[in-house]
Amino acid sequence: MAYAVDPWTALGDPSRRLIFERLTERSQSVTEIADGMPISRPAVSQHLRVLKQACLVRDRPVGTRRIYEVDPQGLAALRGELDRFWGKTLENFKQLADEEGD
Repeated sequence: MAYAVDPWTALGDPSRRLIFERLTERSQSVTEIADGMPISRPAVSQHLRVLKQACLVRDRPVGTRRIYEVDPQGLAALRGELDRFWGKTLENFKQLADEEGD
């Protein structure tokens, strides 16, 4: 059984972030993703495994290949965390501005 990986940690690696960015453009096979990257196809597969465990990508079989794409639910979870961070930041800013205004 696979274990869960923190999505922020998964995206902390530059190669995984590049792979994820490529998948935001369109769904691709491992071979397509690896094309033009400075890492091998097996390394891309390893990075995809981590991104999948972090629920950031999903795959589907197409013939003998697997096609990878961004997992919308995983991306929505990241967006939710960013929205919470931003909301807290805005609340803190408002509080500081109100205190200075008094």
